[in-house]
Amino acid sequence: MTSARFPSQTGADPAGPRGAATPYRMTVTTALPHAEAVALADEHLASWLKQEGCEEPPPARRADTGRAATAPRPTEPPPTEPPGAEPPVAERLRLGDRVLLDRDQGPLRGGRGAGRYDRRRLRTPAPHGTRQLTLTVATAAGGPTWVRLEAETHSTGSGVRTPCRVPVPDLAYSLLPLLDAADGPAAVHLAPQVITAAGVDGLIDELCDPERRLPTVVASVPAHQELDRWVEQVVRPLCLQLPGLATAYVLDADARLGFNVALEYHSVYGGAVRTYLPEVDPASRQDGARHPVLVRGRIEQDVRRAAGLLAREPRRLAAELPLPPALAAVPVLRVPPPSAPAARTGPAAASGPADVADVAEVAVLAREERQDRAEQQARADELERVRRTLRQERREHRERTGRREGHEGRLRSAARALTGRHCTVPGGPAGRPAAPPSGRPADRSGKPATFTELMARLAEFPLLTFTGDQKAALALDGLQCTGAGWARLAWDGLTALQEYAEAAVRGSAGGDFKQWCEHTPAGCHHFPPRKAVRGESRTVFSHTKWKRERMLPVPESVDASRRAFMGAHLRIGGGRTAPRLHYLDDCSGSGRIYVGYIGLHLTNTRTN
Repeated sequence: MTSARFPSQTGADPAGPRGAATPYRMTVTTALPHAEAVALADEHLASWLKQEGCEEPPPARRADTGRAATAPRPTEPPPTEPPGAEPPVAERLRLGDRVLLDRDQGPLRGGRGAGRYDRRRLRTPAPHGTRQLTLTVATAAGGPTWVRLEAETHSTGSGVRTPCRVPVPDLAYSLLPLLDAADGPAAVHLAPQVITAAGVDGLIDELCDPERRLPTVVASVPAHQELDRWVEQVVRPLCLQLPGLATAYVLDADARLGFNVALEYHSVYGGAVRTYLPEVDPASRQDGARHPVLVRGRIEQDVRRAAGLLAREPRRLAAELPLPPALAAVPVLRVPPPSAPAARTGPAAASGPADVADVAEVAVLAREERQDRAEQQARADELERVRRTLRQERREHRERTGRREGHEGRLRSAARALTGRHCTVPGGPAGRPAAPPSGRPADRSGKPATFTELMARLAEFPLLTFTGDQKAALALDGLQCTGAGWARLAWDGLTALQEYAEAAVRGSAGGDFKQWCEHTPAGCHHFPPRKAVRGESRTVFSHTKWKRERMLPVPESVDASRRAFMGAHLRIGGGRTAPRLHYLDDCSGSGRIYVGYIGLHLTNTRTN
């Protein structure tokens, strides 16, 4: 099915390597009920076939009742299947010369009440091969309705040069606006949507939402360029290959300012376009490198070529993303035997026995079905390989957890042997370590090399109170060889916090701790300002579970609930483990700083 927007595959895209073109795959949810989504798809598919001069297919029939699928009962329960039952054989219709439509429907795999699916597969002739369009609508019991549209080409041989990618099919353009399609929290539109200052927070929440599967493309407008003109002449042509593969937005001038202030490591400006992959971490500078930027100069040099570059990452992600459970439970398509001729529609249905064309068609179908079975077997083998890998990873994770817990026990025993007692830092929320007689930290020329030693020496910081659980900090010693560096960096942070607290109590700090790090007085210990973070992102703060993790213990005198949100933190490590030190600055109240957590990075959009 060739889109009218791309009249021919060779005209739509430069020829690629010899072999199959990169397929198009769209996976979205719809707000429509299952039956309405299927009826809408059948209607538009029939309309397109009629425009192409093909026979219009008759209404699909329900296998269990014989009723048309376009007229289901409103309260009809999902179909069921007996255990071990084979999926139904698809109905095959011949709608023209080498134009075949396969239709099947039935219950999802997984037992009684699992849900249902409807599928349509259309094959049409193409130069040196066949175009194939597959539309699947699947609804699991109690879940949303998923719609998956796949377009691909099958060439007659490996030596045929094909376009680099299959164009966006007409069915995607016609169905998306009517399906109320969505990707997690985001509506999937055909054209880019303009974002004003009032919509910036919603866009950031969408970028950081863990349920988002599709990439999000955000375009900026150059200075001194008119918004409407830039959108029509540049952004819309640039996004022509994105329908169903990504959501697209354009920031106006006010929105761009607020957006870039909130996402300092993920900014976009100057007419550039940025593709935000799922699981954005606004607080991570390293995460910014994951999200590619297409600069203005490359766009204006050749908009159509830039559109292909922009669509490359969404195409790759659409091909690699695992299917949602409802679509993964759709059984493999069972087609009629190659010896059985396809049912004809229209006047051709009364033409009698199969003619010579039918014999040639049977040979083509037999070859294509052999290819289908080989592809299905390859997919099944790949799925089994992934399952084996996951089982192995679970076993290794359990083994690592057991070894780490044993190591933590040995570390606690060693700490008790070194100090003759438990760590001097009390574990309760209201505890406070005793200050040394000097009122300042003891000699810190020798920094601790382990967190076990660091925890044992926390009493050297009289204005800091540790209120958290020591286990998370002690566990850092057994993770990597860089643990010593982490411990020394954490000690530097605690030293700077102590000196800041002394100045803050006297009223001479000149601001918060980050400002103290940016303008450290002479003679005081310097801590890198980029490693001092004032607070968590709005996404983390508004996420109930993630916020609860950062509600850490404090004395009752600070908060009657004995818990306070500690968004301010120090980065004491990098990489996937990313250790953090969370604290509450209460120098203006109790005259102390409460450290509620030292350990691995708490959950956010990247660690979830």
